[in-house]
Amino acid sequence: MESSENERLSVREVHANGSRMNASEVEAKLDEGNIQEAESALRDGLSLNFEEARALLGKLEYQRGNVEGALRVFDGIDLHAAIQRLQSSFSEKSPAKKGRTRTESPSSVSQHGANLVLEAIYLKSKSQQKLGKFADAANDCKRILDAVEKIFYQGIPNFQVDNKLQEIVSHAVELLPELWKQGGFYDEAISAYRRALLSQWNLDNDCCSRIQKSFVVFLLYSGVEASPPSLAVQIDGSYVPKNNLEEAILLLMILIRKFCAGKIKWDPSIMEHLTFALSVCSQTSILAKQFEDLMPGVYHRIDRWSSLALCHCAAGQNVSALNLLRKSLHKHERPDDLTLLLLAAKICSEDPYLASEGVGHAQRAVSNAHGSNEHLKGVALRMLGLCLGKQAKAASSDFERSRLQSKALESLEEATRFEKNNSDLIFELAVQYAEQRNLTAALRSARHFFNETGGSIVKAWILLALILSAQQRFAEAEVVTDAALEQIVRWEQGPLLKLKAKLKISQLKPMDAIETYRYLLALVQAQKKSFGSFRVSSKVEDDKVNEFDIWHGLANLYASLSHWKDAEICLQKARELKQYSAAILRTEEC
Repeated sequence: MESSENERLSVREVHANGSRMNASEVEAKLDEGNIQEAESALRDGLSLNFEEARALLGKLEYQRGNVEGALRVFDGIDLHAAIQRLQSSFSEKSPAKKGRTRTESPSSVSQHGANLVLEAIYLKSKSQQKLGKFADAANDCKRILDAVEKIFYQGIPNFQVDNKLQEIVSHAVELLPELWKQGGFYDEAISAYRRALLSQWNLDNDCCSRIQKSFVVFLLYSGVEASPPSLAVQIDGSYVPKNNLEEAILLLMILIRKFCAGKIKWDPSIMEHLTFALSVCSQTSILAKQFEDLMPGVYHRIDRWSSLALCHCAAGQNVSALNLLRKSLHKHERPDDLTLLLLAAKICSEDPYLASEGVGHAQRAVSNAHGSNEHLKGVALRMLGLCLGKQAKAASSDFERSRLQSKALESLEEATRFEKNNSDLIFELAVQYAEQRNLTAALRSARHFFNETGGSIVKAWILLALILSAQQRFAEAEVVTDAALEQIVRWEQGPLLKLKAKLKISQLKPMDAIETYRYLLALVQAQKKSFGSFRVSSKVEDDKVNEFDIWHGLANLYASLSHWKDAEICLQKARELKQYSAAILRTEEC
């Protein structure tokens, strides 16, 4: 709106009701402080009433940059009178007959005058915004929308509204939530956003998309929790978002559909916001589907592959992720892309049979970590150490295993020179020391990791207890485990309870171990009831604790005590969970 107004200003003319006059005459009177004379000149020259003359005069002041002067002129305009004239103009307006000379009818004159007043209220709101009076600005902007909504209670029809009125309404709809936000009235801003998107304002696609993107940014990053939409705006059978994240994702999905339908231009920030939102709620498989559905050409194929690889990796689909990375790192694509090399090395570091491939990726990453990428050299060395350590587990000889473990430790120690405060690196170094039976160094690194994380991570306690156990300090390891159980929330205690049971067995306390296993079994079954079998199974895989292991452990304990009946009951429970198991057959043979 302001750009079109500035174009008209450059002509130095004002016009209304089919008449024109030189703007410089009115501006000269304003410069002399003769506001009433300027108003009279407009009324006489353009056949305007009081409100219309004031509206046009205030608009001139606003265009000249005199915001305070414009605000003084705008005060006193009767919006109610403008609404009545606008309402009567639409009730009296009728289609022109064929062959009739197209002249300006009384109804169109009335509508033009009402548009002037509505635009004046909008500019008044903009003036207040510039002066920091956000609440007043928002209330005036809301008056415009209330007035228009009162007239067009069934929505604004295309054929009955001139471009000027539609332009004013569109700008007011877009401005209102911004004013509430700037004033710190966040609940009102949320209501304004929803009103803008749910009411029939006849907005064009670009305007509607801007409002949707602005609302998405507010929902995701403002820190204000929006309450669900009221029942009044809910449609039977429609999906109603329950929180900020769901509402933002819904809006982003709508924007993507608009782009795919050719209604709006592509905006990369849409996928950036969607990536953040779906990553927060661990739905990266859905994000991958969105990347796949985008038309070719929106992203370069390698950028699409790398994004898909990240999505699949986060969803635990490492095979699919690695295949995409192999394509991206082909010699004819981006073989030296440092980010892709590091991600490929990370995926390979989790599998002994892929570790040798990961070593190659990590070595190339180390070689390419120079210049502006030198800060990633520590990460590349860390990945190299992890891949070498995992490769050692699949070594064919003791000599090869020892050689790979030494190289892994060397890489991790070199990585610490670049990333001294990386707690994950300290943990991995402790694990590597422990695997090479350097328990003193392992304990030192484990304590360092424990102090860095403040005992807030379960694996810090477990690592400390395992190293103490490896040093035959079972009582101290049990003290650490008991302290951890007091600090860690109940749902995360599974690995600690499993470790405690093994410590009891190592101290020749089978009855205490049985009691610990029973408590662990009750915890796992409670998790199954609370979260469902799918949630438990995925959690189990991460924590290496599942119901089968518990029943099998109990069976072994009862068998060691010659409690054959109890052992058989436990084995039967284990068979129900895993019918064909070598562990069960071995227990039965023993």
